[in-house]
Amino acid sequence: METTIYPYVLDPKLAPAIWGGNELVTEFGKRGDPNAKLGESWECWDANAVIDGALAKSTVAELRGKLGPKLLGDLDPARIFPVLTKIITAHDWLSVQVHPDDAYAQRVEHQPNGKTECWYVFSAEPNAELVLGWSRDTSREEYERRVADGTLGDILRRIPVKAGDTIYIPAGMVHAIGAGVVLFETQQASDLTYRMFDWNRIGADGKPRELHVQKAADVLDYRQGTAGALLQVPYFFEGMERTALIADPRFVVERIAAGPEPASLATNGRPLILMSLDAQLEVTCDDVTVTLEPYQTTLVAASCPWCTVRSPGECSPFMMVTPPADRELLPVRLLAAGVEQSTIDRFMEQFSGPVRAD
Repeated sequence: METTIYPYVLDPKLAPAIWGGNELVTEFGKRGDPNAKLGESWECWDANAVIDGALAKSTVAELRGKLGPKLLGDLDPARIFPVLTKIITAHDWLSVQVHPDDAYAQRVEHQPNGKTECWYVFSAEPNAELVLGWSRDTSREEYERRVADGTLGDILRRIPVKAGDTIYIPAGMVHAIGAGVVLFETQQASDLTYRMFDWNRIGADGKPRELHVQKAADVLDYRQGTAGALLQVPYFFEGMERTALIADPRFVVERIAAGPEPASLATNGRPLILMSLDAQLEVTCDDVTVTLEPYQTTLVAASCPWCTVRSPGECSPFMMVTPPADRELLPVRLLAAGVEQSTIDRFMEQFSGPVRAD
């Protein structure tokens, strides 16, 4: 009998964009037209299909229906898979955007959640920048006036960015990705993006792209921005060098390096999203092993207590994302690895306040 619990390798969705290029095909190995302008690869998404094993051609949404708690643990199988992971390659500025929080999404959009997201920067050209917040306190009235007269860019806060930076974008924060930046994005699974400003560009149809001025005005945080690249916490645990990047209640994100000796990752009753980086990665669960090519993604079911990872070469770095996770588990790991409590507190306070490990 064929097993239905194994590492599900996912077929990503490529999204065209006027600010995109061809790296997703030529450098990241995605199947697509190398002559097209492609901006995003949706790596783990409810509509992505499995390409391996007994459940090949099933989408993640169909896995939810077929497997229920075996895939999701105690997450609701009737709701969309709760996170979306992407690779984004920007040749020009993306539009300036803001996302609503869960309460606004439920009240106004009649959707289950808004969108908080984060970025881990793979590469950035010299002098590359992001927009992250306002350069000073502003107001709804000033925002609306500057959108109307095309001067909103004058009060956007730009920050420099480099490879390895981690950026956190809670709902309500104005933000944009600048030219020359390639990054890994983790977000709540939602299509609620309010485009505030598009640099006075003309779209492919010869017209300005649609803006969502009033809804953006409803949800914006108008205070001066102060956020920048986050504190990260490197530590050694379960036989691997790991770096804690994000510990939001909606998702935990880490960068991990697998070596040639097999090492185990606990699922703790949650599905795991693993994306290899610039080397192959072997992933095993329930005695089934898959080899991920560089920048390929697999979904590990919550019913696997452990999955095993191994590098076919000397070292295989990879990203690991855990959807709605118990935030207390990460501080426990950090403390067990010898990280000082004060450092753990500083790390956790970047998200939703400190969580003590004792």
